[in-house]
Order: sequence, then C-alpha cells, then structure tokens
Amino acid sequence: MKKLLIVLSTCMLLLLGGCSFLNDAQDTISYINEATDYLTAATDFASDAPALAQQAISDLQAAEDLQNMLQQMQQTAEAFNELQAPDIAAELHQQIIEQNSAIVSEIETFMSSFQDGLLDPAILENTELFQTVQDVTSIIDQIQQLGE
Repeated sequence: MKKLLIVLSTCMLLLLGGCSFLNDAQDTISYINEATDYLTAATDFASDAPALAQQAISDLQAAEDLQNMLQQMQQTAEAFNELQAPDIAAELHQQIIEQNSAIVSEIETFMSSFQDGLLDPAILENTELFQTVQDVTSIIDQIQQLGE
C-alpha cells in the first residue's frame, strides 16, 4: 500500500509538472498572438499615419481622423504594456514597454499640436513617432520568431 501511494504521488507530480509545461506553452502562444495583433496595429499606424498627418495640416476631417488614429494607437500601446509576458519573452517585452513610452509621449506631443482643429506642420519636422513605431515592429518580429 505504501509503495502504491509513492507511485501515485510520483505520477501526480509528473502530471502536474506536465500541466505546468502545457500552461507555459499556452501562455507563450497567447502572448505571441497578442504581439502579432499589436504588430499589425503598429504596422498599419506606421504606414497610414504619415500621409494622414500631411493632410491634417489643411483638412479638418483628416485632422479629426488623425486624432482618432493617435488615440487608438496610444490605447493599443498602453494595453500591450499591461500584458504579462512569458519568461521567454520578458526581455523583449520590456524593450517594447520602453519604446511604447516614447510612442505615448510622441502621441501626446502630436495631440497638443492641433491648432484650430488642424495639425501644426512644425510637428512633422520635429517628431520621431513614426520611426519609433517602426522600431517596435522589429522587436515584435523577434517575438514572433519565438513561436517558430
């Protein structure tokens, strides 16, 4: 009877250890999926926002659309920062958080650069927002490679 209990205890420990491994794998897959969604949003923003920003200098509707796009990107970046990264991606996640801080700061600068509903053209000469978003996409590409 004592041997049976030892065998059962050992089996339970192995099973629980296997469950932990499966949970870690699932957490990693979920994180990679979230990172992929963020990559898509950041890529779309980086490709669409510069042209819209140029239009927002003289077009009120474009300026309103840009403000909405900036707010959405800010919310998306902040939401991504709140994700719990698996150990395997912790360092890359921290790099993204740092880049996202710069993105949020640049977005706040953009948002304060609207005058009479239009974007101040000077902001386009003095911003690194679009480059910073591009930098984030390269880090997320590295995260996606974790799943391969």
